[in-house]
Amino acid sequence: MPKPAKKLKTIPKFRSDEEAGAFWMSHDAAEYLDLSKAQPVRFAKLRPSTATISLRLPQAMLEELRVLANERDVPYQSLLKVYLAERIAQERKAARTRRRASV
Repeated sequence: MPKPAKKLKTIPKFRSDEEAGAFWMSHDAAEYLDLSKAQPVRFAKLRPSTATISLRLPQAMLEELRVLANERDVPYQSLLKVYLAERIAQERKAARTRRRASV
């Protein structure tokens, strides 16, 4: 006898990729999607969407960054990317807030 169909929850609408990411990090996709119908996907040979840059930093700043990265056991370049991403997100949020306030 087949199992009765499980009622799936409705996936909410997200205002940003960050909001969607936060949602899926704390929710089980099986409650929202019928994974029994999932099919494997093959991606073409994707190239990383990164660019190499040259950035001059004061020696003291670079050393401090390396210390912080070492404390977290991550490469200092990765920690720098996290810091940049966080600051960019803060700036975008502040800009959205300013735009709403001026309307």
